[in-house]
Amino acid sequence: MRTRPTIAAAALTAAVTLLLSGCGGSDSEDSGKDEIAGADTGASASASPSPSSSDDGMERPEVTLPQGVKDVFEGGETGDDEKDAVLADHERNMTAIDAAITGDQAAAQPAVKFYNKDAALLSAAEYIQSFYDDDRSFVGTTRYYKREVTLLKDGAAALTYCIDGTKTYPKDRKTGKVNKSIPASADDYTFVTERLEKNDQGVWQSAKVTSGAGAEKCM
Repeated sequence: MRTRPTIAAAALTAAVTLLLSGCGGSDSEDSGKDEIAGADTGASASASPSPSSSDDGMERPEVTLPQGVKDVFEGGETGDDEKDAVLADHERNMTAIDAAITGDQAAAQPAVKFYNKDAALLSAAEYIQSFYDDDRSFVGTTRYYKREVTLLKDGAAALTYCIDGTKTYPKDRKTGKVNKSIPASADDYTFVTERLEKNDQGVWQSAKVTSGAGAEKCM
């Protein structure tokens, strides 16, 4: 594996105290799969940049990725306003998580809390903290693709997507040295199932996440 553990690999141990003091990420052991049957899905294949913090007029935390780190999102518009809003907040969330890992953890904390709740927020804290504990980070481009949104009957949304980390490289946080010699492998591909719930502000927050590395459907 070139850069990082899969999202699901981040355990919840000590996450509560880490979260309250400030960090972020994404994961959980549950998903909204049982509620997907018969619901409407859809996603486009075109790539799109991460939406800015003010595209919808809502006051959102501003997040900036450091130089050398880039997130690329495919399937940003479905033609359905609600699904597009889910995808837009998902993009903002992933960028916040990657910013917390690769940039200023404290600066990214408000955004991570803004876009995550419950189990996803707790495991987010542990996931990001694991990089700091190991004095590591990463550079390069992370691709998020095959994103499909399902609007659930209970008002939540289910999102499935793939992550391609083959163009990211591990970085030593202390020395700044980047290791580009590690070959890509199946573990650099991750399939994720996520449940998002809209809060009173209209923000689609991640509530539950499951993932697995080396997913065949992503390669």
